[in-house]
Amino acid sequence: MHSIRCVSFVAAACLLGATACASPARRGGAAAAAPVGPRITHGTAAGAVTATSAVIWSRCDRAADLHVAIQGSKISESTAPALAENDFTAKVTVEGLEPATTYSYRVWCVAGSGDAAAAGEAVSATFSTAPRTDSPQAVRFVWGGDVGGQNACRDRSEGYPIFHTILDQHPDFFIGLGDMVYVDSPCLATGRYGNQQIPGPANVSTDLPEFWAYWKYNREDAALQQVLASMPYYAVWDDHEVINDFGPQRDTGPSPPYPPGLHLLPLGRQAFLDYNPLPSAPPQLYRRIRWGQHLELFVLDTRSYRDANDRTDDRWHPKTMLGREQLRWLKDGLLHSDATWKVIVSSVPLSVQTCLPERGCDGWGRFDRRTGFAYELLDILRFMQAHHIRKQVWISTDIHFVAALRYAPFRDDPTFQFYEVDTGPLNAGVFPKHEFDTTLNPTLLFRYPDDADPARGYTAAKSWFNFGVVRVDEHGSMRIAVINTNGTTLFELSLEP
Repeated sequence: MHSIRCVSFVAAACLLGATACASPARRGGAAAAAPVGPRITHGTAAGAVTATSAVIWSRCDRAADLHVAIQGSKISESTAPALAENDFTAKVTVEGLEPATTYSYRVWCVAGSGDAAAAGEAVSATFSTAPRTDSPQAVRFVWGGDVGGQNACRDRSEGYPIFHTILDQHPDFFIGLGDMVYVDSPCLATGRYGNQQIPGPANVSTDLPEFWAYWKYNREDAALQQVLASMPYYAVWDDHEVINDFGPQRDTGPSPPYPPGLHLLPLGRQAFLDYNPLPSAPPQLYRRIRWGQHLELFVLDTRSYRDANDRTDDRWHPKTMLGREQLRWLKDGLLHSDATWKVIVSSVPLSVQTCLPERGCDGWGRFDRRTGFAYELLDILRFMQAHHIRKQVWISTDIHFVAALRYAPFRDDPTFQFYEVDTGPLNAGVFPKHEFDTTLNPTLLFRYPDDADPARGYTAAKSWFNFGVVRVDEHGSMRIAVINTNGTTLFELSLEP
């Protein structure tokens, strides 16, 4: 991954034009026909956005150099190689940006060099940087997950229509909160809800090209490309980027066509990094997102470090979902954050039923009373209580229905309360549940839908598909809403600082 540098005014005019400037040897009279340049295949995205930096991602259709030109107070340009080993994806790090500023940029691919260079058509996009930490600027962001699972895939006529609805919200950024591909769930010509679909990869993923194929299938959706080209995108992974309910102790396939003993985590992680605007080799996938005075998000990695789901969790030998280093990072970040609201971004829920008799619990809750990761969660919450960190909200997806809950986990301190809002799916199977783990003393505020019979068809399914919106105004008041594909607000929650 390469960093941006400044270029001259003349060069910049070429970079931001509709096509690349011709080489001097081609500008006069008759010349050999210019070779067809490589093209951008799956749009572009800006991620890892801070007040002063961003990572720009795109993909060429062959080996080439990805060029990025960004225009703000000045025009800058950089290149990065798009190589076969990364499926011709590439990224550029942009630094030295101004806070709370909207930048336009272009990406294009160039193959060859000198007179033999061939440049493809540019793709344009925008993103805005985060405000300074002392700025009370209002913020609105969207989160969602679960795209293309259980054979609920790209509709032949509409694609993934929910991304048009997300665009209508005009958010400052979008969090793709896990299961943004289902590499273990092929997409057929007829979908789960009876609609005609664009067929996707026919096999579950057992090698890197098959992992890449699922990312390409979803990224071919035009509305998703529009979302990624118009706002910062923060990518989070969950299990279906690799295999259902995976962790480092369980990442092999259960039966053919999975080869015996093949560890899928390294393949899934590389494909996730190749197809998302993150640093190419980040030290870890957990990170903080600061957006002005009132909002800080703590994005957890609930997959890379967890104990086995079926291991027993007890107070003497508590399991870990986060691992020692991530747990220390979370506590330290919460303790030192001066943001009005701390939003914990977890790809798995706190108390919704995720337990299977033979495999244990995949989420934090211990619905079966044996497994789950409840003692680590209770440790985090006790830490927050002890340090008076009370303006916290947890957001999640993964459960394939909407659940909003209020928790009062400690009998010795009933005033310590917090909220969790689980959304989804964006476009996948819908599986509402009616039971919740009682460890944290939950109060169910909202659940949707109560029933999701596939026989009701695709029109009904679109009313079930949904995402979450968080808005924090300049005074620190927070409003959380859940909105479906049709733009209907299903639920709202208002919280004061």
